[in-house]
Amino acid sequence: MSTDQKLEKFLKDVDEISEILQGLNSEDSSAQENAISRADQKLDMFKKTDNEDGIRTKTNRTLINKPSSSFTEPKSEMSQALKDLGNEAYAKGNYENAIQRYSEGLEKLRDMQVLYTNRAQAHIKLQQYQNAITDCEWALKCDGKCLKAYVHMAKAFLGLKKFEEARTWYQKIMDIDSSKMKLVKGYLNEVDFQERKDKEEQNALQELEAGAENAKSVIQLLQRLSKEDQIPLYYSGGIQLLADVVKGCTAQTLFRTSNGFSIIGENTVINRSLTTRQADPIDSDLCISVLTLWQAVCNGNEENQNLFITQSNIRKQIFTLLSSEIPDIQRMTLALLKMYSSTADGRLLLVKHLDPSKLLKRLLEYVTLMDGRAGEAMDILCSLTQEQRLNPYFRTVSSELLSSFTSLLRKLSTVNTEVFPCCIGIIGRITEDGVIRSHFASSLTCWDPCLMAVDECCSSADGGQYNSILIAILGLMFNLSLEVTSAIKERGIAISTQCLSLLCCQDGIVLTRLVGILSRVLPQCTAAVGLSVQQGIVKKLIKMLKAGGQKTSMYAVKVLAVCTKEDIQACKDVIKYDKRFSTLVNLLRSEDEIIVANTALSLGCCFAVPGSASSLLQSDILKLLLTHAGGDAKKSSVQQNAAIALAKLCSAEPRYLVQLRELHGIEILNSCMKYIK
Repeated sequence: MSTDQKLEKFLKDVDEISEILQGLNSEDSSAQENAISRADQKLDMFKKTDNEDGIRTKTNRTLINKPSSSFTEPKSEMSQALKDLGNEAYAKGNYENAIQRYSEGLEKLRDMQVLYTNRAQAHIKLQQYQNAITDCEWALKCDGKCLKAYVHMAKAFLGLKKFEEARTWYQKIMDIDSSKMKLVKGYLNEVDFQERKDKEEQNALQELEAGAENAKSVIQLLQRLSKEDQIPLYYSGGIQLLADVVKGCTAQTLFRTSNGFSIIGENTVINRSLTTRQADPIDSDLCISVLTLWQAVCNGNEENQNLFITQSNIRKQIFTLLSSEIPDIQRMTLALLKMYSSTADGRLLLVKHLDPSKLLKRLLEYVTLMDGRAGEAMDILCSLTQEQRLNPYFRTVSSELLSSFTSLLRKLSTVNTEVFPCCIGIIGRITEDGVIRSHFASSLTCWDPCLMAVDECCSSADGGQYNSILIAILGLMFNLSLEVTSAIKERGIAISTQCLSLLCCQDGIVLTRLVGILSRVLPQCTAAVGLSVQQGIVKKLIKMLKAGGQKTSMYAVKVLAVCTKEDIQACKDVIKYDKRFSTLVNLLRSEDEIIVANTALSLGCCFAVPGSASSLLQSDILKLLLTHAGGDAKKSSVQQNAAIALAKLCSAEPRYLVQLRELHGIEILNSCMKYIK
């Protein structure tokens, strides 16, 4: 072939390849297919053609079949934009539009896995389960470890009531990521729940078709109650009969599947009796009948409980009924809420679908009642606050909760003294959550009512009834004092003064909580330390330490350490009331590292008083301190405080140096330098 011929052929090939590349990047699918066919033909032709030197021409086919990154990038960006549009539509509940956008994105980029999983999720929302399964299969072809594809696949099979297939796909998640065990367990529980629900509905239908008397009665009564504009007595009687019949899983299921919730819940006459003050006896009877029915329908039935609490009108009705002037209506409503609060799922339903702020406030108000309703309300509150997973709901209403609770503290004479300690304990449990505790502890509107309530309890003539309230309030104050806040610093003197005035109490629990509060408040308020020392706190602390008691000793020696560290008068008082440090030296033998560390700190401070170290020459103080300084305690503060106390001991009384050298104490002190900051 001549040079001119070669050039002409080369230019012709370039033009043809350019056309093929344009076809591959065309938006028209038929043009793409035609270009691929032409590319294959061209490659085959290249393979059959040898060059002039007999060397076979080799062409990288992938370069022709796959467009370069400069061509794919616009498609990727377009697909991403369409995905975002689909997500927006999905978030608005427009699932059809979302599917359309995801599909358009896939037309641009066939292997974009997220578009398949997102479209599958939208299909599930529309109950198009088979389409969702197909999308998940394609997503797994793109990425075999796509967890979302496994989840949506399982949900689609669950929608088709293929429970075993759903379990299988959920369990496959564990093969990919074992850390998802908790998530998978929740999914499997949902499968179990849906399977139980399906079996219940099948059994109920079979009994109805078999002519079971109870099943027929449910249907007949619902048909009669579906009549509109009847007098209240008509509905009241019919509902009472229905409540007697709806007992057991079959009847409850038939009530649900026969649209019972809508028949009762959407009836104008019935609704009026639930949302008014029920002053009319007929309305009151109808209201009680409905509450009786709700309990019968929901008792032990998870699906019915969920449907009931999610009805749009229930939220308003529950709070209206809790505020009813008819005690029996209040009791029935509390019984309904207590039924929910008895299970983990029921508790979640309550705080999720009822306003937590209103619910807690209303239940707290029952503390002012002098009958069983107060106890029922506290039982519900106690159940709701026992799970940490519900804390996020309470965090959002902590301000309202604080306001409701402190208003009760200010009106202590109006509360039910038998249940109020439980109420305070419930607040204490809620404040175990760090976020809520910080909010309460930072508020003077919390500390001031607590101090007022403590003072009222102490001044009350009826000490027996108020003693349990006092213990509960001190427990709450102890919990709140765990936080370091400006409010505690500002009220430090008031809090410590109140505690000091009660240290003469003979109740061991009260004493332990008082000294526990002081151990946390005094480090935050140095002004309160000096005042406490002036009021003779050291003498009282030494007395407590001599009496023993693990918890009391732990808090008391910490208070003593704080006082001796901040005030030299406290050191002098220790020497005065603890002759030859007999009590403190004995505490150094404790197995509690916190007690040992604070005791060593306190002793080290006291050795600054002239002559104090000499009083211990005949004791084994040096051996005890060396043991702790060179020991292997878990808390470094033990070695640190013991080493410092040992150094101060030898500095104050040189005669200890001889004994220190004999026991190789210098080496031990050198090794302790790493603990001293």
